[in-house]
Amino acid sequence: MNVDWKRAGNRLRESVRMLVFALLCASPTANAADNPSATSFVRISGTNFTVDDRQFFVVGVNNHYLTYSSRNEVTRVLDDAVTMGANVVRIFLQPVIGSLDGSTATVWNWKSGGDASDLAVKGSYLLYWDPRAGGMAINDGPNGMQKVDFVIAEAGRRHLRLVIGFLDFWSYTGGAQQMRAWYGSQDKSGFFFRDPRTKRDYRSWVSHVVQRVNPLTGLAYRDDPTIMAWELMNEGNAEPEALRLAWTAEMSAYVKSLDPNHLVSSGHANVEAKLSDLTIPTLDFGTWHGYPLFYKLTVSQFNDKITEFCQLAARASKPVLLEEFGYARSNPDSAQAYAMWLDTLARDSNCAGWMVWRLVSRQDSGRYPIDEYDQFDVRNDGGAIWNVFKAAASRAAQVRKTAARTP
Repeated sequence: MNVDWKRAGNRLRESVRMLVFALLCASPTANAADNPSATSFVRISGTNFTVDDRQFFVVGVNNHYLTYSSRNEVTRVLDDAVTMGANVVRIFLQPVIGSLDGSTATVWNWKSGGDASDLAVKGSYLLYWDPRAGGMAINDGPNGMQKVDFVIAEAGRRHLRLVIGFLDFWSYTGGAQQMRAWYGSQDKSGFFFRDPRTKRDYRSWVSHVVQRVNPLTGLAYRDDPTIMAWELMNEGNAEPEALRLAWTAEMSAYVKSLDPNHLVSSGHANVEAKLSDLTIPTLDFGTWHGYPLFYKLTVSQFNDKITEFCQLAARASKPVLLEEFGYARSNPDSAQAYAMWLDTLARDSNCAGWMVWRLVSRQDSGRYPIDEYDQFDVRNDGGAIWNVFKAAASRAAQVRKTAARTP
């Protein structure tokens, strides 16, 4: 018998990795009956996401601090996502800093105190400038990528999917603004997307992330179905528009060349651009971010905007995801507004789902984050807003169950 022992060994190692992943997913914190295909990748079919050829309507949440907060803060958020009935959590990979010795400045207050929600990262960082090497460096340690490992593993245990942005555009925890500052640029909207050095750094970062093997699951990130999709950047506001589209096309093709398993999207707000990037072949789905106050829209006008963007999805024959939206809790009609929008999203067959900005849980200080600025926080507090989202998630779950039983 002619046996290719190397190939057999590779198959055995892959089987072991998948077994480890399956065991990690066998968690009492999630109902496996509602997630029968947690080891299958999310795909697209027309305007829908699918898992094993069944529609996968996204019922999701955003959280901005999971990649640098404590393990207890991570598990609180993920447990609350499960309690809500969410199936997807969106995060971005951060923080990014200057140099550890201070010779290259950090453009944000890296050493601020307070809660994780207030951007107190407590010494965590993923990317930094190494003055000895004269270039970007990656922190794979316990206050770096090991924190991301933990988020992915814990999400998998709860049968939650993740949408992961490789970078944030904004400077709140460094992002692309820190990376252009490494090279002395003051150009916030063009330099990062044009300069060969920052483009090289971005590609190196992407390559490192997708090929990283998570020691908690035994899976390379690119082989892990817990990850629903990669996003190039949160709200990558490159200007002019032609530069943004060129960069998006180039980098989405690069991600696809490294990782054919996962969906890729731009992560752009796309409201004023009207999903102009959706025509790029290497983007699998469109994203848009909706904040009625910012765009000076009434509750009803924003509801019409939802319908408009779902129609754009139908024209492109790709899913479109309302992946950020928020309405201040201080508005007396906040719960009713959310209920209207979620109902519109659920009823329109061309809508692929929603992800509210943002789910937060109790910090290690014992309190919920103080959200005085935009008041978009959603909390597991039994209030009217929480109950609206929980009811919408339950409705989506019932639709999935009915579809699964239909021959």
